[in-house]
Amino acid sequence: MPDIKTPSAAALVDYNAARKIVRGQCRQPFEALGPQSRDDGTLLSVFVPGAETVVCVTPTVRIAMEPLADHDGLFITAFDTVPVGYTLEAMADGYSWSFHDPYSFGRVLSDADIYYISEGSFQRVWNALGAHVMTHEGVDGTHFAVWAPNAQRVSVVGNFNMWDGRRLPMRLLGQSGVWEIFVPGVTVGEVYKYEIIGANGEHLPLKADPFGYGSEHPPATGSIVRDLRDPTWSDADWMTTRAELQTTDAAISIYEVNLASWKRAPGNRPLSYLELADDLVDYVAWMGFTHIELMPISEHPFDGSWGYQPVGLYAPTIRHGTPQEFRALVDAAHKKGLGVLLDWVPGHFPADAHGLGNFDGNQLYEHADPREGFHQDWNTLIPNFGRSEVANHYRSNALYWLEEYHLDGIRVDAVASMLYRDYSRAHDAWVPNKDGGRENYEAIALLQNMNSLVYGEAAGIMTVAEESTAFPGVSRPVDHGGLGFGFKWNMGWMNDSLRYMANDPIHRKHHHHEMTFSLHYAFGENYVLPISHDEVVHGKGSMLDKMPGNPWEKFANLRAFYGYMWTHPGKKLLFMGQEFAQSKEWNHNQSLDWHECDDGRHKGVQMWIRDLNGFYRDTPALHVNDCRPSGFQWLEANDADRSIFAYLRIGGPDDPKVVIVMNMTPVARTGYRIGFPDAGRWREALNSDAESYGGSGRGNLGGIDAERRDWMGQDHSAEITIPPLSTLIFVQDS
Repeated sequence: MPDIKTPSAAALVDYNAARKIVRGQCRQPFEALGPQSRDDGTLLSVFVPGAETVVCVTPTVRIAMEPLADHDGLFITAFDTVPVGYTLEAMADGYSWSFHDPYSFGRVLSDADIYYISEGSFQRVWNALGAHVMTHEGVDGTHFAVWAPNAQRVSVVGNFNMWDGRRLPMRLLGQSGVWEIFVPGVTVGEVYKYEIIGANGEHLPLKADPFGYGSEHPPATGSIVRDLRDPTWSDADWMTTRAELQTTDAAISIYEVNLASWKRAPGNRPLSYLELADDLVDYVAWMGFTHIELMPISEHPFDGSWGYQPVGLYAPTIRHGTPQEFRALVDAAHKKGLGVLLDWVPGHFPADAHGLGNFDGNQLYEHADPREGFHQDWNTLIPNFGRSEVANHYRSNALYWLEEYHLDGIRVDAVASMLYRDYSRAHDAWVPNKDGGRENYEAIALLQNMNSLVYGEAAGIMTVAEESTAFPGVSRPVDHGGLGFGFKWNMGWMNDSLRYMANDPIHRKHHHHEMTFSLHYAFGENYVLPISHDEVVHGKGSMLDKMPGNPWEKFANLRAFYGYMWTHPGKKLLFMGQEFAQSKEWNHNQSLDWHECDDGRHKGVQMWIRDLNGFYRDTPALHVNDCRPSGFQWLEANDADRSIFAYLRIGGPDDPKVVIVMNMTPVARTGYRIGFPDAGRWREALNSDAESYGGSGRGNLGGIDAERRDWMGQDHSAEITIPPLSTLIFVQDS
């Protein structure tokens, strides 16, 4: 094909628009670049800085484009009609390359997409915003879209355009504040950011994609193009049956994990998602837990935040692998019959320059007033949930994790900090709501709408609130005036019981109520009993450190406490390392001290937890009425002098009953009479003082026979031996 010059093209140029393109100031590049219809024909303008020549190649002709004088990198040519199916060939320093013109492609997002994004009702907004690998108008590439309504200009930058924001300015779609562009040839693995010029003309720090599916390894902060299409799953059976395993009647025992420090590979390298799919999943299944709860894995810049200061809410952290590899971890858990929960952090985000803060030169995602928008405890920014697009960003994100990664639920972090405008603030450092009160109506609405959305769209999931106040109805359905969570962490139980256990046994009689008070409110919410990572960091010591006494007594106290926890109404959560009584508090920079499991005392605690999990799961009386008063009855709540507790757990009408007896002193109690609801043999199913758990081996020789004698309000009773610092569990023989 011959080269053809078109000298008449210069007459069609809008020189004002041309100057803005070269200077990187063009707000509507699709009106200046690509094919532009003019009165006397069609002008084709392309901007290729550094190119010496550019040739337009159509199916029928090659046209050498004319460099526009005094506009370095801008090349033009003219056609009688709009060119179709053309490509461009450029040359510089003897090197040539060919490419499709990004400005020859039509929009990707529809008017309906923009309407729902602007309204804040786009349930799966991650399918519209962010970076999406696709074939558009017959050409492979990536579509980029970002919301930045206050920006003068937004460009996508990366190695594919030498990080030059002048080269790929994006199209602004009406008044929506959404900018988009389809970039041919950009594919999976490309690093990118957005270059934004703010409302006042200032160049902002390059921004990571709020909806990006992947990120670079920290400390690098770029987003990475990932393709989430066509996942491979083998968990169909789990997904269709999980609902019955996540109700208030189910046995739920959660193992909370920080993936970076559960176990390390040689060289102190964190395990990959694929390695965790083998090692972690096998271990948790062997231990008898029903769920794994992952501390936040959304991308975050600072290791020391443990993920609780996220920047990339839609990106599984690259520290352990790719999104596909994270899916493999979840899939492996499901094949072992384990649910996977994710800690989710919608209440605040860090002020790192590449993140959401001051995103388009204004406080877009956060409140402008620091009394509403700055979290003093964590030096982070607070989202403005009153803005529909921001609320939709978070609400949709919760659904994203459940749908794209088959997660079985989310545990929402720091809910109390979201519910109250005056949370952790001085009296003059907060802004009341429209009614003059302290409740954060916008955050409340966000949580209600999120729960309604995920329970409605993702069958069989569960949501859990970390909420430390007496806010009413946290786990009540939204249509009954509640927040709509499935469960709530019982922080009161945790604080009271650990405070009690920290006392020397000689003083426990003065604190007896701290172990009984939780039953006054145990059924007001659907509770999870949490002994989480927060209890073993920041100088709080390990669980073993919290226990008083000599080494033997410390282990015995801890075993007795776990027995109390597993038999108290409520679902269970234990942080990693606590199951084998790690001696030191948790350090996120290193592996758990797995060598301690070679010590019989630590191994004993580990086996105690394993057996508690198995018994809890197999014994309906311990879980089917976790959230109903009918499932619990005190037998002995007032023997403070001897620090004895006894209670009954009750399941369905045909389920064997369970009697629990605890001795929280180092003195064995023999001949202690306990009431039993029925006659016959009561098997000593579990005894925390058994030698196999590191105890002294005292007990009741496998069980007792209840005689007809009224005691503790029961028609039958028996004298039993209660070992020191122990929990005994008796089950009615069938």
